[in-house]
Amino acid sequence: MTAACPACIVDMTATPEIAQSNRNVVLSVPKLHCAGCIRSVEDILNAVPGVREARVNLSLRRAIVSTDLPPEVLIDALAKKAGFEAFVLDQAALGPQADPAGQDLILRLGVAGFAMMNVMLLSVAVWSGASDATRDLFHLISAAIALPATIYAARPFFESARKALGNRRLNMDVPISLAILLACGMSLYESLEGGAQTYFDAALSLTFFLLIGRVLEHRTRAAAQSAARELAALEVHKAQRKRGRQVEEVSASELSIGDVVIVPTGMRVPVDGPLTSSAAFTDRSFLTGESDPVSNVGGDLLQAGEINLGAPFEMRAAAVGDATNLRQIARMVETAENARNRYTSLADRAAQIYAPAVHGLAAAAFLGWFAATGDVRLALNIAIAVLIITCPCALGLAVPAVSTAAIARLYQMGFLVKSGTALERLAEVKSVVLDKTGTLTRPGFRFKLDGLVPGDLSIAKGLAQGSAHPVARALLQHLGDIDAAEICDIREVPGQGVTGIVHDRPVKLGQAGWITGHGQTGLALQVGDRVLSLKQSETVRPGVRAMVDGLRRQGLKLRVLSGDTPDQTEALAKDLCIADWSASQSPVDKHERVTGLAVQGELACMVGDGINDAAALTAAHASIAPSSGLDAARSAADVVLIRQSLEDVPKLISVSRKAARLSRQNFAIAAAYNLVAIPLALAGLATPLLAALAMSTSSITVMLNALRVRWSPE
Repeated sequence: MTAACPACIVDMTATPEIAQSNRNVVLSVPKLHCAGCIRSVEDILNAVPGVREARVNLSLRRAIVSTDLPPEVLIDALAKKAGFEAFVLDQAALGPQADPAGQDLILRLGVAGFAMMNVMLLSVAVWSGASDATRDLFHLISAAIALPATIYAARPFFESARKALGNRRLNMDVPISLAILLACGMSLYESLEGGAQTYFDAALSLTFFLLIGRVLEHRTRAAAQSAARELAALEVHKAQRKRGRQVEEVSASELSIGDVVIVPTGMRVPVDGPLTSSAAFTDRSFLTGESDPVSNVGGDLLQAGEINLGAPFEMRAAAVGDATNLRQIARMVETAENARNRYTSLADRAAQIYAPAVHGLAAAAFLGWFAATGDVRLALNIAIAVLIITCPCALGLAVPAVSTAAIARLYQMGFLVKSGTALERLAEVKSVVLDKTGTLTRPGFRFKLDGLVPGDLSIAKGLAQGSAHPVARALLQHLGDIDAAEICDIREVPGQGVTGIVHDRPVKLGQAGWITGHGQTGLALQVGDRVLSLKQSETVRPGVRAMVDGLRRQGLKLRVLSGDTPDQTEALAKDLCIADWSASQSPVDKHERVTGLAVQGELACMVGDGINDAAALTAAHASIAPSSGLDAARSAADVVLIRQSLEDVPKLISVSRKAARLSRQNFAIAAAYNLVAIPLALAGLATPLLAALAMSTSSITVMLNALRVRWSPE
């Protein structure tokens, strides 16, 4: 529970009538913490004209607003009046909130636990000396409880084993399922024949402890997937289609070739196609890694994913759906995912060795005792005892227990672990490949104004005041308290810049190529005959230097792969003391470079945020994407970093390495247990009581060892 006071608890959930309205705006408000935050947000939103009602859900940190207003109005009100940062959530992307799979596992765990306790109570009487009719009655009652409970509770293991055998392979669930089935079957036979020993309690104990691991693992992954869905919901995939004089908002998937599309300021281009307006100013950094905005003129080809930084423009759809450049990248991602899925987890590798050994040992016990005594019933009982006592309860928990504890800890540190084998693969990496724009640097505009005299700065500020362009707004903020010059006849050329007259001299502020006519990039200021360059600098993302130093101390090689220009890439690489860097890298280049490292035997972790990184993220041995990246990058990555700072990335590697060590230790604990238990079982001394105690002790030891990944420092 995240509430800090009684008032918070009262407001934890939105009212049903709002949640079910068809005209709702759902906002993510990450900085909500207490009842005071709830009151502030609700008061601000309810005070906005046009808002019918607004309620806050503290546990989900969401505001649900019943209104017909555009979300931008609500976001702006929260930012200006209380400083709350808010984001629009796509309700369709959030998906259903129920977790039927988790509820099913918990129900099975409850059934196994309840049945286990009742059967053990009956077993105590047998272990204490009950005999003859009393013992037989208790065995039959145990069978009536254990058989239906085991068949129901152990079904996840039976299904997994069936699928593995159907694919002609072994996993840890194969010996588990065999031990449970044989234990129940032989115990039923012994009960009907008046036998002295049954293994109902051992079968239920095995099922119960293994289900604990499954439930914990599912709960942790469900929390990460829920947060990942919310991150994806921040991307609202809508487009404005123009038909005649009418403009309608439609899903991007509904656009067809030939449609005229209007792209508002700040929105992404939904399809590939030529620009039909006279000019456009776009950001292609997510596609190409190029940090400088691009000026486009009528007829230039725009690609899906570009962001409109200038005035609204029109374009004609020439490629939609699978024909866009984005889908080509998606196909590369799919190919890389298929390769990644062939990775064999540590538990599966252990199962490939352990399962045949256990089955062979049980078969040898049966053959040996049958040859020695000629008693099929005795030999079969001892063989089943061997199978049960060596059944990999501890081995089955070895990896899930550690990964569950590690994923929970990383979630608290701001990492969403999406892949079941991500921690194992992160522990194996030898190098880290870093994207530049959007990953190592922050999006935005900063300026180096060396060489400009105060009069030039005044003119620049006066011209910037005549434009609503994001670059002009950033320049105004950078110039601060400098007095703006009085400029006459100010006019803005959309996507290019601003012109005016100062003391009969023409002045311009805008794209260098537009001012000089020589195709130059960047921002420039013209004062009379003088043309002055206003260099834009990049801001290094918080925690980058700490991340680089930490990864280097861990012995990892560092590389920078960027789609940006050589000058920009080299400057940042030198600043971070990274000698290995490559610039002007296309998505295909990045994919081939990461794949090439794997061929050379160097397992790499890719860190990237853009569409141009998606193929490389999937092809890498392991991958990380910041939450500020596009949904394509987040979907392709194994781990999503929620926080803005990158300084904890070395801790992610450390926790992954420790998790791998603890998993191996758990295998060693399980092996040591078997070294003691197997001789007892082969000697015919493995009573049901001993089997149950041995399995419980080994399982608890493994789980306690796994918790060390959460309690101890990196």
